[in-house]
Amino acid sequence: MRKSVFSVFLVSLILLSGCSWFQTVEDKPAQELASDGMEALKAGRYEEAISSFEKLKDWYPFSKFAIVAELKIADAYYRLQDYDEAVFAYESFENLHPRNEAIPYVIYQIGRCYFDRIDSVDRDQGSSRKALETFRRLNSQFPDNPFANKIGDHINRCLKTLAGHELYVGLYYYKTKHYKAALNRFKTVISQYPDFGVHRKAIFYVARCEEKLKSQEKEE
Repeated sequence: MRKSVFSVFLVSLILLSGCSWFQTVEDKPAQELASDGMEALKAGRYEEAISSFEKLKDWYPFSKFAIVAELKIADAYYRLQDYDEAVFAYESFENLHPRNEAIPYVIYQIGRCYFDRIDSVDRDQGSSRKALETFRRLNSQFPDNPFANKIGDHINRCLKTLAGHELYVGLYYYKTKHYKAALNRFKTVISQYPDFGVHRKAIFYVARCEEKLKSQEKEE
């Protein structure tokens, strides 16, 4: 009898509470979530901004604010210097909305994600190459866009770093007496990066490598 009374009480409680058990107390309209996210982003609370924009995407996927949320999530990750997540978010946006007016900005930001990770010439230059490739794509697809006009110095920095890296590797091979490998690196500097401050040194070492290789041939 007690079980029966308790069951009736439990059912009544559920009916009186309606659907509140299946809702979160944080439910907010799409516009409010968008406003919260923008405010957090502006204030530098990037993780909070991501949380608001993610909720907006999940709860209101067909809202006019959802596209903005996708882009701002990428921006927040960029500000956090979480460049891998930022690139993923920007590329997802570009794939989903290839004709959106923000695409030039998106491509620029992808380039910046790689550009901001460029390291010294003695390190791997994958970021330099990716940045250069992305900035050139922006210039090719949107040559008259204001964002394309901002990338000249970025491209020069990429090329200068890549030139310095080729010279660095060439010098390493030269010092370790791998003259043929060194020669190829120095020739790459001359042919691909003739105007970035290291080609004179590369020319000098091309001559030195050729001399060393000739000496090796005679000794054989």
